Amino acid sequence: METNFNDKQIKILEVAEVLFSEKGFDGTSIRDISKEAKINIAMISYYFGSKERLLEDLIIYRTSDLKLQLDHLILENLEPIEKVNKLIELYINRVNCNRGIYRILHFEFTSKKRNLNHEAFSELKKGNLKSLEAIIIEGQTKGVFKKDIVIPLITPTILGTFFHFQMNKPFFENLLNLNTEALYNNYIKTILTKHIQQTIKALLVYES
Repeated sequence: METNFNDKQIKILEVAEVLFSEKGFDGTSIRDISKEAKINIAMISYYFGSKERLLEDLIIYRTSDLKLQLDHLILENLEPIEKVNKLIELYINRVNCNRGIYRILHFEFTSKKRNLNHEAFSELKKGNLKSLEAIIIEGQTKGVFKKDIVIPLITPTILGTFFHFQMNKPFFENLLNLNTEALYNNYIKTILTKHIQQTIKALLVYES
């Protein structure tokens, strides 16, 4: 799995991400990417081979470093619930700051219009799940977390709440008077994140 991209490859990937997000995968041509990145078409073909392979590499580029951050989190000298809270902050901040790639992912994985190689991305998600499992098991071993936790559903619970909020952005902007992008993002960073942390804590921790 290629993750060590050079500067030219990164430039191509970042341009492709913007165009795929704005115009869709089908609405973006290699020529569009070449023109915007100021890199000739032959070079893009040399690095990626095809537009489909470019999309696969874009997914890896934007998601592969999360496992490293989770590995570092596991080793931090924190209580299990503090690690879970930091994990939630990490996930929400990451998704909110990279809305373009997650918009692309949502469309591609739900439309199934292309036969993309999802194996590498699936392996990354399995690795991230193992990191979460390690934190949960630590909490269970310490007698802090419940024994009947369905660990694979924790991440969908975290992200599902965020994506519902994001998909209904105009409604919540009006309802909560979030009339600037700064206010909207601050609400996500503070109140929404805290709400998700409290929700996950209720699922994990024994009632006192």
